[in-house]
Amino acid sequence: MTTTTKPTAPVVAPAARRLGPARLALRQGRLELRQFLRSRESVVFTLGFPIIMVLIFASIFNDEIAPGVSYTQYFVTGMIATGLMTVSFQNLGIWIPIERDRGVLKRYRGTPMPKWVWFAGKVIMVLVTGVVMTAMLLAVSVTLFDLDLPRTATAWLTFGWVSTLGITACTLCGIAISSLARTARSGSAVVTPVALVLQFISGVFFVFTNLPNWMQQVAAFFPLKWMCQGLRSVFLPESFGAQEPGGSFELTRVALVLAAWCVIGLVLCLTTFRWTTRRDG
Repeated sequence: MTTTTKPTAPVVAPAARRLGPARLALRQGRLELRQFLRSRESVVFTLGFPIIMVLIFASIFNDEIAPGVSYTQYFVTGMIATGLMTVSFQNLGIWIPIERDRGVLKRYRGTPMPKWVWFAGKVIMVLVTGVVMTAMLLAVSVTLFDLDLPRTATAWLTFGWVSTLGITACTLCGIAISSLARTARSGSAVVTPVALVLQFISGVFFVFTNLPNWMQQVAAFFPLKWMCQGLRSVFLPESFGAQEPGGSFELTRVALVLAAWCVIGLVLCLTTFRWTTRRDG
């Protein structure tokens, strides 16, 4: 008696689940954050620099620059803008050339991962770091120097859109300027002087209207000056707007200039960004 056996069906491995765009971006963002946190020097400088500067300057200069406006209150607004520029423009402008020089970007380009995912990861890292830095800076300023926080929803809304436009413009410009560095070592030499000069001429360390007129004109071309001005409208009394160069905080102009820099930064990124070093072709 013979028995027949039915042929067994081949075992098919379950198809790998594809991640959606949002999950891809979030996963890349977590990876970028872990890499950032592993570099202790970058973490200390990026998060600690604005706080250290506030502790130093607010402890030395405690006089009023206008009726009801202390130097500390003025200075903190500039340091928030500087901090946002540091976590975006300066941080990306220094680290992207390092990744390019080490061949990290070249390997990314050779993977099936869409190129936009890498950029999304950088943006997420910048946003998270910027929020943490701003929260720490405000906490220190409120606790040690009695900084008055905004009391209206409109002021917080202004704080939100000025910070968002500012950090977006600085992020795009940071990615764009990274292409100027020929090697990993030259990234800091290219970016740091630009960031320092902008801080001094944009009303971060000094009252903006006390600067020479030519310096004010140069600063008006760049986003940091407008970030500082927009944030001053949030943390300083409305009456202080009369001491601005335009006689008011000019929030509409702030929005237009920052939005324009977002467009300029995007165009520069699309036309200049390189995945490989010049020696790799």
